[in-house]
Amino acid sequence: MIERYSRLQMKKVWSEENKFDHWLRVEIAVCEAWAELGEIPRKEIVRIRKASYNLNRIADFLKVTHHDMTAFLNSVAESLGKESRFIHLGLTSSDVMDTALGLQLTQAADILAKDIAELIAVLESKAVEHKYTIMMGRTHGVHAEPTTFGLKMAVWAEEMKRNAQRLAEAKKAVSVGKISGAVGTYATVPPQVEEMACARLGLAPDPISSQIIQRDRHAQFLTTLAIIAGSLEKFATEIRGLQRTEVREVEESFEAGQTGSSAMPHKRNPELCERICGLTRLIRGYALTSLENIALWHERDISHSSAERIILPDSCLALDYMLSTFTSIMKGLKVYPESMRRNVELTQGVIFSQRVLLALIGKGLQRGEAYKIVQDNAMKAWEKKRSFLSLLEADRRITARLDRKELNSLFDYDYYLRHVDDVFRRLGLAKAKQGRKGGKAGSAKLASRTV
Repeated sequence: MIERYSRLQMKKVWSEENKFDHWLRVEIAVCEAWAELGEIPRKEIVRIRKASYNLNRIADFLKVTHHDMTAFLNSVAESLGKESRFIHLGLTSSDVMDTALGLQLTQAADILAKDIAELIAVLESKAVEHKYTIMMGRTHGVHAEPTTFGLKMAVWAEEMKRNAQRLAEAKKAVSVGKISGAVGTYATVPPQVEEMACARLGLAPDPISSQIIQRDRHAQFLTTLAIIAGSLEKFATEIRGLQRTEVREVEESFEAGQTGSSAMPHKRNPELCERICGLTRLIRGYALTSLENIALWHERDISHSSAERIILPDSCLALDYMLSTFTSIMKGLKVYPESMRRNVELTQGVIFSQRVLLALIGKGLQRGEAYKIVQDNAMKAWEKKRSFLSLLEADRRITARLDRKELNSLFDYDYYLRHVDDVFRRLGLAKAKQGRKGGKAGSAKLASRTV
């Protein structure tokens, strides 16, 4: 299913043709290195560079050899003459396979990096567009204090920037080659061959290897993919929460003719976000497998190999799909500022409780006493659905210290926006074109008096 939906570029990276193309590139690069050292005649290299393979013949040989590298080498030999004896000179299978895998992972990382860059651009655009769009900040799922949808988007953009850096570091970890022979001692192939071949392939030589490149590198790559997927799950979960009917502050785009339920025609579900959450579970599981692949017997076994044939391509394909899908979600996301403002005003103004608390402390009241006075009124407003401001104005413990004008001044949404510009400057984001969408004490006061 993942392959069906994944974009063609990533599918090509993990195709059998691309794998064997890289195997052949490694074999030719090693032969060229041997030639530079005088071990292979120059005239033979001209013909070796024209070597090829045939997928059908590889399949035929595999039925006999039960070994994909020897089947591949037999097919390559058929495309050459006597010079075929120089192919795979001094090498073990993992010299070719692991080095080629480094090339595939490098290609995959480059595609994912482009995906992330595109998503960051969309998130930053949304952040700027909704820089001053007031919405309810929630902790534990409960109303806390106002924030803006732009700040939420900026948080996501910065997280994806960190993910881009993580991916760059993981790419560096896996962009290595290994041409060191059967158990990594260079007994049959000198270090100079490894250095020259890796330079031709654009990889760094692994400073030391056994028969394989050590799997902590691949675990770093896959756990990085799991972290990136975790970020997407976090964003998708937030959208799902904000799309709930009772909240309805944002909504996935719903196209003409689309259906959300076979039974209920009214349904408009956050199904793409739910899909992202489901696929994240898959990648997390693959990351665990990559960690278990680190511990192998002695200089190697192949318990990691069967798992890697699934977890590496599937994780890259899944994350590529998830990134492109979430970018599409964000591009078409419906944002409802009116619903956001309505939800901010649901609790009769109790969200200004901290401002009242601080004002009372500023007037000389001890924090514990001030907290109890404010909490008493806040709980009464919440439970009896009464205006918090009206209750404060009727409480002599408060009016003895704060007059009506001072109280009204505390019910000001712009107070929560006063450092938004500072945050955006810190992030290097452009200023929003429109003015603030806050609102001062007038509208807040009217809402807070509604019963």
